Amino acid sequence: MAFENFPATERPVEARDTPPQKDWRGFITGALVIALLATWAYIIWDKNKSKGIIEQKENIILNTSTQRDMLQKELEDATMRYDMIKTSSAKMQHSKDSVITRQDRDINQKKAKIQELLSKANATQEELAQARSMINSLNGDIEGYKVKIETLQGEKLVLRQEKEMVTQQRDQVIREYDSANEVIRAKEAIIDVGSTLHASNFSIRGINISSGKEKETSTAKRVDKLRISFDIDENRLAQSGPKNIYVCITGPTGQPMSNPESGSGTFSTRDGLEKVFTQRVDFNYTQGQRQTLSFDWSQASSFATGDYRIEIYHNGFKIGEGTRSLKKGGWFS
Repeated sequence: MAFENFPATERPVEARDTPPQKDWRGFITGALVIALLATWAYIIWDKNKSKGIIEQKENIILNTSTQRDMLQKELEDATMRYDMIKTSSAKMQHSKDSVITRQDRDINQKKAKIQELLSKANATQEELAQARSMINSLNGDIEGYKVKIETLQGEKLVLRQEKEMVTQQRDQVIREYDSANEVIRAKEAIIDVGSTLHASNFSIRGINISSGKEKETSTAKRVDKLRISFDIDENRLAQSGPKNIYVCITGPTGQPMSNPESGSGTFSTRDGLEKVFTQRVDFNYTQGQRQTLSFDWSQASSFATGDYRIEIYHNGFKIGEGTRSLKKGGWFS
């Protein structure tokens, strides 16, 4: 075997010409570490960002819920005030007032709309702002409603006072009217009584008719008719005009003499009694003058012996009476 000796400081030619190789593992490891750190940094940043977003959303939700609760409370307070006003004015019966009726309807509609907005689970800020604006408007409506109610209550109070005053005046007028009527009735009664006529100077004669000639007689069997005459005295209160009087003849038996075919009938006295009259006499009276009235009374049967009482009635009062006796006839009567 042959050996060659080389100087220690010299290397082979191949070794001098080939450049030395770099170690890339360090670079790769560093790059991986940097990438890992960047990844973790990103994860941490993203997590923090997500947490912030979540907290922000939670704050928004919490704030929205708080606003909704506050608005709900304001709505309930407004509703309570409105109900109290309605309760206090329930006795007013203002259902016929068109303004109050319209305000009731508008307030109830606005309350329903506000409650609809607040009942939304995911109400937006715009909707809450709308609810806030409507609550403010509702409070204004309720205040206006209150003012209107108070105005109506004041007007009702004034009307009640005026009604009481008018009622008092009416009652006073009625009392005065009734009092005046009592005075008038009293005066009319006085005038009525005072204007009642009076009869006097009675003349009751039995008349016999023979050969067409009349002759006075007191013999009952010869009397064909009774001729009754009397005076109506002057009266300053009785008005001139048609008058009527009732003549009542009572026979010897105590029974009234009447004949419906001759005009007999009944009338009412001032005592409220029904009385039979024999003859009704109608005449025209002249105020303040004396007048003489006369009429004849005849009957189908003969006149009986005895007393005949003649009573005259006017205005329900007996105004005079007279008596005539018819005797039994003899040989020379």
